[in-house]
Amino acid sequence: MNRSRIRVTVLMGGSSSEREVSLRSGRAVSDALRKLGYLVIEQDPSVSGIRPDPSTDIVFLALHGTYGEDGQAQEELERLGFVYTGSAPAASRLAFDKLLAKEQFIKDSVPTPRYVCITKDKRDWPSSINPPFVLKPCRQGSSIGLRFVDRREVWEESLNYCFGFDDRLIVEEKIIGREATVAILDGKPLPVVEVRPKSGVYDYSSKYTAGATEYICPAMFLPEVTARIQEVGLQAFNSLGCRDYARVDVMVQADGNVFVLEVNTLPGMTETSLFPKAAKAAGMSYEYLCDCIVRLALKRSNNSNKKNELVV
Repeated sequence: MNRSRIRVTVLMGGSSSEREVSLRSGRAVSDALRKLGYLVIEQDPSVSGIRPDPSTDIVFLALHGTYGEDGQAQEELERLGFVYTGSAPAASRLAFDKLLAKEQFIKDSVPTPRYVCITKDKRDWPSSINPPFVLKPCRQGSSIGLRFVDRREVWEESLNYCFGFDDRLIVEEKIIGREATVAILDGKPLPVVEVRPKSGVYDYSSKYTAGATEYICPAMFLPEVTARIQEVGLQAFNSLGCRDYARVDVMVQADGNVFVLEVNTLPGMTETSLFPKAAKAAGMSYEYLCDCIVRLALKRSNNSNKKNELVV
């Protein structure tokens, strides 16, 4: 494959609450693709909208959050006739909306914590599940707007805080156990990463503050538990109809039971993000991982004579 003939537009930034994370992902991806010889254009939709250069062969989506992971950017790219990395609009919408994802998991028998949906008009203390709860906006990422609730006294204050990020919330039973994540690449699970926040809570601060969380990869679970995490992760990936790559976050109880928390269809792609950590444990360099994601999109690239000439 002659990479010097392939023009990749990397979409990064955007206007969501995860803009800074997206910019870091996009810059890392751009640097890696340039090292590999691709022709790279960087574009920030918050500045110019989603308008890739007409000569673009592949759009690499390094966006996070609203108008990035939620299917809107994907729909716009399809309308414009561009081939892009990652999941299609429908799967992106499902994964980004935690309520829709939960409903799909239950339909497909994917193990996930019990939950109820809370709205501003229906905000009573949930009686069907026992505290402690995890309270989170339906449509946010990076643990933005997340609160842990263990007693009624903090219920209203926690609701008011979380409603600042979305008008629909998920109240989810808190699974006691170890947190882990499994990356899926081209339909195959990569080594599991265990997540150990020093504060005991894996929130936005724990994710993005240097030294706040310990990551162990490959995770030190029993082999049968690791296999179960990978199996459940792939089950969740397929349940939502994802493609190319995604990261599945799970909780693992002491008895080995695994519960899916969420699926990230556009996971962080800085060199220290969890997806690249898993790829590295599988023997892949960061550049190889980015190249693999581009190649998966190139396989779908058949919309023009120019794209048909590319040999993957």
